[in-house]
Amino acid sequence: MEYSWEHKRRFNSYSEHFKQIFGERVQKLSVNAGFTCPNRDGKIATGGCIFCNNDAFNPSYCKTSKSISQQISEGIEFHKVRYRRASKYLAYFQAYSNTYDTIENLKLKYSEALNFPEVCGLIIGTRPDCVSDEVLDYLAFLSKKYYIMVEYGVESCYNKTLEFVNRGHTFEQAVDAIERTHKLNIKIGTHLIFGLPYESREMMLNEAKIMSDLPIDNIKFHQLQIFKNTELENIYNHKPEVFNLFSLDDYIDFIIQFTERLNPRIVIERFNSEVPPRFLASSNWGLLRLYEVMNLIEKEMEKRDTWQGRLFEI
Repeated sequence: MEYSWEHKRRFNSYSEHFKQIFGERVQKLSVNAGFTCPNRDGKIATGGCIFCNNDAFNPSYCKTSKSISQQISEGIEFHKVRYRRASKYLAYFQAYSNTYDTIENLKLKYSEALNFPEVCGLIIGTRPDCVSDEVLDYLAFLSKKYYIMVEYGVESCYNKTLEFVNRGHTFEQAVDAIERTHKLNIKIGTHLIFGLPYESREMMLNEAKIMSDLPIDNIKFHQLQIFKNTELENIYNHKPEVFNLFSLDDYIDFIIQFTERLNPRIVIERFNSEVPPRFLASSNWGLLRLYEVMNLIEKEMEKRDTWQGRLFEI
């Protein structure tokens, strides 16, 4: 199987994908709209996922003390300085579960973001168990005019892992949410975390086939990081033997093997995650930025003369 993406990058690149859709650079603007999660507020559980520290991923302008409009205004100004080429934006409802509210409140919050002429769509991060048919119908309505993507935190394809991390939903629920979303022609993004306790490399590589068979559009990869003040940090301090955290070289080798097995139609949004060092309880990658890790992965793919989907089987 050959690869044929623009500029001959060896994977289906997120940035190139958006350039093909919009004809120019489009920048995401993170928004913290004050949502919570059902495994935090007691509906399913309390305490949230054992790895979660949402503050680690929120930009400085994303604070619930600010309105959605203020966050977007400040985000646009911030990105105008940082990314001068961007003139279009996607409001990224990122923190916690952004479909976990009444339909009336969701409409108000989504509409507030879409009122900005520079905002051409929404990316809505949520959990698979927090999307009702009513919400999906409304998002399908919005998708006729705007770019709409629902981003599901799948995290793992294995129920034992999901139970261990207190995720509060099963993989079957993730599949059901993805299929219902796909039937309405809404774009779908997903997350996977690599390196969770008790998962072998073989198990993680097998997730490439599992995810390739689902009707998803985009995927993000996270290497497991231990955040301060989380239950995961407590477990790490008391049972370090159940962890097998990736070194940088091991991760590059693993993610290339995974990418080789991944359906080439799926857009890879990022290969790893990055948070400010002050949030990390354990790190063995130094201070490498996202683009630096991506560059190392691409160089190694070139060295091996391999690409996304090389080993993919329909």
